[in-house]
Amino acid sequence: MAQSPIHPGRVAWTGENPGIYLKEQPDGPWTGLATFFRITWSPYGGGVGVLVLDEPNTEDGLPGVRNFCLSDNERLARYLVAEFFSKFASFRVSPGIKAISYLPITDAKRAGDSLSAYSEIIKSKDFEVVMSWRSLGAPYAVDMPPEQGPTQRHEMYSLFLDSTDASVTINGRPLKGKVAQRDFAGTKKPTAFLAFSESWMEAS
Repeated sequence: MAQSPIHPGRVAWTGENPGIYLKEQPDGPWTGLATFFRITWSPYGGGVGVLVLDEPNTEDGLPGVRNFCLSDNERLARYLVAEFFSKFASFRVSPGIKAISYLPITDAKRAGDSLSAYSEIIKSKDFEVVMSWRSLGAPYAVDMPPEQGPTQRHEMYSLFLDSTDASVTINGRPLKGKVAQRDFAGTKKPTAFLAFSESWMEAS
C-alpha cells in the first residue's frame, strides 16, 4: 500500500526563519546571534519578529547588553524561543538566551530580493534591527528527520539559501563577528542563511 502524501503528525508552525550567527574566531564562541521569524500559522497565531543576542555569553542584564526578542505576538515569540530557538545549536550553548527581554515592534519590512541581496528591518520603540544577507548561493531543500534536528521531536522541511556575507545591526551598530562555518546535516555550511517555506511537524 502506497504511503499517504499527507503527513500524519501535528503541525507545530510554518513560515520563515532565516538566521545570522557570527564569530570573531572560527573556533571561538558566538559573538552575535540573530534569528528572524515570519510565521503564517502556529497554535498561537501568526506573527513577525526577531531574536537578537548582542552578547550571547552574558546572562546578566548588564548596562549596554542587548539580548532581546522583538515581535508583534509575544505569546508566539515566547513559544518559539522556549520550544525551538533555545534548542538550536548556537543558542543552546549561549547563556544570553536565558535573560532576554520581550518587546513589541512598531514596524517590520523586507528589502531587496532573494536572488542577490536581502534584508529584514524590524523596529521597536527603542531599537532598529537590520539583518542583511549578501552573496547568496543557490537554493536547496532540506528534509530534516527528528533524530538529526535540534528538538529531537520534530521533522523540519525548508528551502535554504546560504550567505557568505551577512551582518546584523542594532541602531546602526553592527554585532561583533563575521560569518563562520557550521556543521549541518553532515556538511559544512555558512552560519548565515535564508530559510523560507519552513514547516516543523511533530514526528509521527
